[in-house]
Amino acid sequence: MEIEDINAETMKKKPTPMQKRHKPKPELKWQTGAYERFADFNFILPYQFLLLCRLMDVTPQEALTDFMDNLSCGSWKREGRDTEKEHLINYFIAHGYGQEHYTEADIREIFKEMDAVGLLFPRESNGKMVDRYAKWRDKHETWWFKKWFRKPRHIKNS
Repeated sequence: MEIEDINAETMKKKPTPMQKRHKPKPELKWQTGAYERFADFNFILPYQFLLLCRLMDVTPQEALTDFMDNLSCGSWKREGRDTEKEHLINYFIAHGYGQEHYTEADIREIFKEMDAVGLLFPRESNGKMVDRYAKWRDKHETWWFKKWFRKPRHIKNS
C-alpha cells in the first residue's frame, strides 16, 4: 500500500450517529424490518462458504451481491449471465419458494417480467435518459409488485 493510500484511508471521517440513522423512507409501507431495502445484515457465514470464496479469490460480499443481482434479473452486469440467471431461477423454484402462493408457471412469469424491465436499460445513452428510465422503472416495479401481490395468492391443494 502506498503512503498516499494509507493517508487517504486514515483521513476519512467516520459517520456520526445521526448520519448512520438516516435511511430513505420506504417506497411501500411493508418495506420495514425483514423487508427493509437498506438493510444491514449481521450473520455468520458458513465456514465452507468463506473458505471457498477465499480459494476462488472472490469476496463473500461480491458472491452474495452477484447472486442477488442475477436472481433479481436486474440491469446491472447483465451481459453473459443468462445461464447463471436460469440456474438461479431453477434453484429458487426447486426450493419451493412462493409455491404456496403461486404456480410454478406464475413464478416463471414473474421472473420473465423482471428480466424484461432489466433488458430495457438504456446502455448507449446519456445520463438524462438513464434518469428517466430509473424513474419509470421505479414506478413500473411498484405497479408490477401490486399486480402480483393482489393476484389470488393461495393455491388450492388438489
